[in-house]
Amino acid sequence: MMNITSELKKAGLRSTIPRLKILDVLEHATVRHMAAEDVYKQLLEMDEDIGLATVYRVLTQFENAGLVIRHSFEGGRSVFELNDEDHHDHMLCLECGDVFEFIDKTIEERQRHVAKNMGFVLEEHSLHLYGVCEGMKKSGKCSLKKKKRARVFSEKDSAL
Repeated sequence: MMNITSELKKAGLRSTIPRLKILDVLEHATVRHMAAEDVYKQLLEMDEDIGLATVYRVLTQFENAGLVIRHSFEGGRSVFELNDEDHHDHMLCLECGDVFEFIDKTIEERQRHVAKNMGFVLEEHSLHLYGVCEGMKKSGKCSLKKKKRARVFSEKDSAL
């Protein structure tokens, strides 16, 4: 967990009530990826008087300061997650709308290899997979519901 006040200060942002509350929501959320509307709803549940426009503005400030990462998915959906500086990729369930993280070293190595072979200097990348989670396919209930951490796949998991 981060020290909220010191993280804001390090990012060059003053510790205002809206910033502190929004960062607190992100830090203590049961889900890792939150839309601005989700943050706003959580604030309402906490009886905080912070408007949706303020939530959007603060999340953009956090993004610019490197405190959060915005992921924009097809269809215009954006979610935010705290920037823990660990690279991972995402799967988006088209039915339940949840975002799942995964780490696959084989995929990462292959992407670096392809870039190198094509004379491309890779600075960053993102991989978004779109599909339907197994639970939604079988029973209409999300199979990976609300997992906060990324799953690390082994070579065995990656075998085709």
